[in-house]
Parts: sequence; structure tokens; C-alpha cells
Amino acid sequence: MTTPIANRYDFVLLFDVKDGNPNGDPDAGNMPRIDPETGEGLVTDVALKRKVRNYVGIKHGNQAPNMIYIREGSVLQEQRRPAYESAGLDEKDRSSEEKARRFMCDNFYDVRTFGAVMSTNKFNAGQVRGPVQLTFARSQHRILPMDHAITRVARETEARAAAGGQTEMGGKSTVAYGLYRAHGFVSPHLANGDKGTGFSDADLDLLWEALAAMFDHDHSAARGTMATRRLVVFRHSSALGNARASDLFGCVSVGARTESPRSFGDFDVQIDRSALPERIELLEIV
Repeated sequence: MTTPIANRYDFVLLFDVKDGNPNGDPDAGNMPRIDPETGEGLVTDVALKRKVRNYVGIKHGNQAPNMIYIREGSVLQEQRRPAYESAGLDEKDRSSEEKARRFMCDNFYDVRTFGAVMSTNKFNAGQVRGPVQLTFARSQHRILPMDHAITRVARETEARAAAGGQTEMGGKSTVAYGLYRAHGFVSPHLANGDKGTGFSDADLDLLWEALAAMFDHDHSAARGTMATRRLVVFRHSSALGNARASDLFGCVSVGARTESPRSFGDFDVQIDRSALPERIELLEIV
């Protein structure tokens, strides 16, 4: 049995995209998400968690204790079935819910990390609050989403081929360049105790590893070039914490050197170590 984490952490994640769509908005024709008031780009926390899940799934082959609960094509009730069958639990017994919840935390990395709602009628495993949470990522400058017309020489159906013409039309949305910033929080009180997930130091190390390398295993033509540029972690000396997260995030500043940045080199990223409160350790993972 691993020991849950004992310290609080806050972190800043910087990543970028070049000539790609970092997170399409299904309500806007899958165009890159954008704040209409400021023109800043957005990437949801759900999209970032998906990439962490994918990395962990690739590295550990979906094997316990690092299986992935929310994965492509999975049926969630069936994902919970082993929690009941392995221990011979009775769905009519209300005490089975807590035992099933513990099984899910022990065997599924994303449940142990991000939490999950598993309280439907079939194989009820309750609800889990995860110790790791992320914000939306926001670009550090205005972006201009672009829609490109593309063509292909093949036909999808015989009827289209018979209709003549040499090409079929399609579309592709990109951002020329965007540097995005997200904030994250790791709360030990949600890892410890009877209701805690058991999120451990080994799990934390895997989280840093995934955040640093997740884009290297998520390439596609639609996403262009994406990479983690900075992962700055603030380690508190206690579980309760020694400073406000907002003050720590203020120690990391990002400024564009040009009006239309096109690379990470067009930004100045500064870390003000002199502003760090006492009993805070700064870790630069990337």
C-alpha cells in the first residue's frame, strides 16, 4: 500500500501550438476555441486531462494500478464491473459502494488523480473528488483562427465519382501560433483519509512526466506542432499550504516581444524567485 502525498502543490503549465488546432469547439464548427471579448485562445481542462490519460495509458498499457477509466470506446458501467465481481459485492448492499469506490481508486490512475462520478444505478461506485485539478488554458496573446479550404482527388462514394469533377472540398482550422498558460492544483487532503483517493508521490511523479511529454504522443495533422514549454511547480512544506496560489502564480510572468508572435522565442518567460514566500520550494520540471 503506497503512502498518499503529504504536501500541497500548485503549478504553471505553458505549452504552444504552431499551425494547428489545439482544441476544437464543436459548437463553432470545430474552430479553435476563443474568448470572443479578448481574442485570446482557450483550451479546456478536459482536453488537457485527456492527454494525461492517453500518456499514462500508453506507458502502462492500461494495467493496474494505472488503468484508465475514461478512455476511448469504453463503457463506464463495464469498467466498474470488476469492482463488484472481484470481491463478490452485492449491488443491493449499500456498503458495497464504498468498497467499489476504493477498488476504483486503487486500480485506475485517472480516478485516483482527477476523481470521477460513478454513481449510476449499475455497479455504483459513488463519487470521487480528485486531488489534481486544472484550469482552462488561455493564450498569452490574441490569436486569429483561420479556416483553410483543402481538396482531395479521391471520391467518398460511387455517386460522387459519377457526378464528375476532379476534386472534393474540405476544410481545416488552425492557429498560426499560440502560447497557452494553464494553472493546476494538487490537494493532499483529497488524497488522504478514508475518503481520499490514495494519490501518492509516485502518482505525482507520473503526473509531472505526463504533463511534460503528453504532446509528443498526441500528434495529428489537425494539431500541427504542440509542445510543453514550461512546467513550474511550487511545493509547499505542509498539507495546508504556505501561500496563496494566486501569489505563487504571480511569480511567473509571460510577455510577448512582438505584436504577432510566431514562436516560443518571441516571448520572455520570467520567474521571480525573490518574490517566493517562505517554505515554498520552486521546481522547474521543464
